[in-house]
Amino acid sequence: MSKLISLGATFFGIGYIPYISGTVASAVAILLYLLVARNLYLYLTVTVLLTVFGFFISGKAERIFKQKDSRFIVIDEVSGMLIALAGLNYSIRAILAAFVFFRIFDTLKVYPISRLQHLKGSVGVMCDDLLASVYTIVFVSLFLKFTS
Repeated sequence: MSKLISLGATFFGIGYIPYISGTVASAVAILLYLLVARNLYLYLTVTVLLTVFGFFISGKAERIFKQKDSRFIVIDEVSGMLIALAGLNYSIRAILAAFVFFRIFDTLKVYPISRLQHLKGSVGVMCDDLLASVYTIVFVSLFLKFTS
């Protein structure tokens, strides 16, 4: 069971990449988005299932890796990036803007994201990325509105 949890939490091993594994996981989420986004029901299903799965396994993965919000755990970035892409027009410009804003908010942990990260277990692992997604949606919407 711990191998399955590790495989899911690292999103098929992406979390083991020595540098910028969260950024790579976010980029892989974009590829997944491009595969499923044309079918709204499929996109929503994949996003919800990965998010629920992330909540289910990330706390367990912390215990396996013996570290709070281990850098190996990247399912939160995948889920967060998919949520950040919600409702966007299907354009390279919008997708790239979402990627950049999501990585900024996830990396800098702008308040109150930084507070969420300290929550225990899966909630702490997942919720900071979910709030980064919300910030991303707002900032991408403003960016696209004012730069069109």
